[in-house]
Amino acid sequence: MVNGKIIAKSIGVGVVAAILVAAIVWGYKMTPTSLPCVSLDYTIADREERLYLSEAELNQLLRTENLYPVGRPIDRISLHRIEKAVAHHPMVRTAECYLTPRNEVHVRLTQRIPLLRVQVATDSYFVDTDRRVMPVRAAVQDEVLLVTGNAGIQLASGALANFAIWLQDNSYWRNRIKRVHVVNPHMLVLHMSDAQIPPVVLGNLTGYNRKLTKLRTFLEDGTEETAGKAYTELDIRFHGQVIGRK
Repeated sequence: MVNGKIIAKSIGVGVVAAILVAAIVWGYKMTPTSLPCVSLDYTIADREERLYLSEAELNQLLRTENLYPVGRPIDRISLHRIEKAVAHHPMVRTAECYLTPRNEVHVRLTQRIPLLRVQVATDSYFVDTDRRVMPVRAAVQDEVLLVTGNAGIQLASGALANFAIWLQDNSYWRNRIKRVHVVNPHMLVLHMSDAQIPPVVLGNLTGYNRKLTKLRTFLEDGTEETAGKAYTELDIRFHGQVIGRK
């Protein structure tokens, strides 16, 4: 009888131990870090104003890099690597990746903004507001200053970028100057949106504000409507003068 009680007691202890082990294992399996990611969502800043990339494109990028998180256990997802991969997309300026309490991976990103477009014989690209080269793609329809001729990246991302920023902030000139043709870094020619104004020889970019103020005064004195008929070129390189050539 005593042996029976001992056996029963041993069986009872064994059952309790088995239940505890099962509970521990089950609890381990159900920890938050081992649960799967349920969704991947993006927030793209200024998407109503401009949208240079799609969520499907970003998803494909992550799949190619074997980083797509949906369905994976949370503890097997690298938020840092996802963030880095999205940030390296040519249309992305910044990216931030985080996990929500509902096991959703969320990516918040900003897009690059073109400042000017360079179109030379062998290449075509944008320079963005961070002075970095930005590729041309059909989705980018922004009207920005066009640069043609012998414009290298150093000039485009330096002095010409400064000039483009100045134009954007100048209510008079920003819609009038549409193209800068670079003969060489010391000889730039401006082309206007108004066909009545002939090409304007600017020379180098030194003192462009002063030169263009002089040109504005010249045009506002009644010459703007007749300049295209009277001259084939205007030259504003010289101090205090606007030279019209026929």
